[in-house]
Amino acid sequence: MAPSSPDRRWKHAVVTGGAGFVGSHLCAALLAAGTEVTCVDDFSTGLPDNVAGLLDHPGFTLCRSDAGRPFTVHRPPDLVLHLACPASPADYLRLPLHTLEAGSLGTGNALELARRSGARFVLTSTSEVYGDPREHPQSERYWGNVNPVGPRSVYDESKRFAEALTTAHSGVHGTDTCIVRLFNTYGPRMRGYDGRAVPTFVRQALDGVPLTVTGDGRQTRSLCYVDDTVAGILAAAAHGLRGPVNLGNPEEISMTDLARRIIELTGSASEIRFVARPVDDPAVRCPDITLARGKLQWEPEVDMTEGLRRTIGWFRSRSARHAAEVG
Repeated sequence: MAPSSPDRRWKHAVVTGGAGFVGSHLCAALLAAGTEVTCVDDFSTGLPDNVAGLLDHPGFTLCRSDAGRPFTVHRPPDLVLHLACPASPADYLRLPLHTLEAGSLGTGNALELARRSGARFVLTSTSEVYGDPREHPQSERYWGNVNPVGPRSVYDESKRFAEALTTAHSGVHGTDTCIVRLFNTYGPRMRGYDGRAVPTFVRQALDGVPLTVTGDGRQTRSLCYVDDTVAGILAAAAHGLRGPVNLGNPEEISMTDLARRIIELTGSASEIRFVARPVDDPAVRCPDITLARGKLQWEPEVDMTEGLRRTIGWFRSRSARHAAEVG
């Protein structure tokens, strides 16, 4: 079910973390809809290649800045989308303090920009706020099971604080806010070494090396293709819903089955090798999207097999381009 036509048309959107995986797709979608876009990114985890194709667009402005530090934009926005935060295990474990600052100082700066401009503000939070959940599937009413001092806490608690700050800012200042919780988004522009399952498995399968599945492989995730995630974010922005609202695909898959699916789709001869499971790795992850279906008229349209095919195709094209450049 595609989202209904937005009731609001945006003139100027600021996207923090706009050169990241999801952020760059969001920038492109907004530009395609006729919205002027200012991308704020310090490239600590985002990639210049992700927005290289947007630089010549007359409606696109790149602001190289850390959202955790004061930044300025050329004119007031009517929409602020706050995505700036290291989101992959490889990044937030490498940049723990930067991750916490993105959720605290970065969220505060983005909220203040929205308040001063009278703009709609959308925080992209995460299913990680549910931790290793004891409720399955996870609904927005569930408060989560998070270890506040574990290795994942820098990301989990960063987002939980960002949600609290967004809620308080709305209550105190009347800022027009919305919180969306993203579940395991995947697709083109992911980095092969970012530590998440899909790019790791795809890279390994294409390289013909064993796919490293952690633990016994029975832990599950629910994968949502990036185009569907972007459509959900924009639907939430346009609707006026405060949230939080889950945006994800309820189709759940174990890590062993995901590895097998990717081996099959790539035609790889790779085998599966089981390795140690990370501390506090959630056993299950699956969204209850009743609220998104009912309020936003949104649910994912791209099934997992098709989404994986598109993602694999993108990784193949990147490998071919690299080979041509160094050949």
